[in-house]
Amino acid sequence: MSVNKVILVGHVGKNPETRAFQDGTGVTSFSLATSEKYKDKSGEWKDQTEWHNISCFGKLSEIATKLVTKGTQLYIEGKIKTNKYTDKAGVEKYSTNIVVSSLQLLGSKEVKAPSIDYVEISTKPSQSLGDILEDLPF
Repeated sequence: MSVNKVILVGHVGKNPETRAFQDGTGVTSFSLATSEKYKDKSGEWKDQTEWHNISCFGKLSEIATKLVTKGTQLYIEGKIKTNKYTDKAGVEKYSTNIVVSSLQLLGSKEVKAPSIDYVEISTKPSQSLGDILEDLPF
C-alpha cells in the first residue's frame, strides 16, 4: 500500500494565474508559503518558510480564480506530483507541485469579503454520516 497525501495551511504568495487547456478546462496556479518557528543552537528564535507550487484543476480552478488572492490563508489537501521537462538549453529539470483535491479559505490578510469566514471546496464525493458509519469495521 502507498499513500500520496499532503495537507498544507499557509498564505498565498502571489495572485493566482489561470490557463486553459485546448478542451476548455482550466488550471490555476499559485504559490503558498508555510512557516515554522524554531530555536537555533544559540537559543534564538528563527523563522523558516517553505514555498509550495499549487495547482487547481477544473471546478477548483474556477473557484480559486474567483476567491483566492495574494495573502489569503488556505487549508489545502492534495497530492504531490513531480513533472520532468527539458529547458531551452536542453537540460532536464524537475518541478514539484501540489495538485489540490480540497481547498478551504481560512481568512486573509486583507478582508475583502467579511461575510465569507470559511469556505470549503472539494473534488471528493460527499458522504453522509450513515454511509461512513456503515463502512466502519466494528
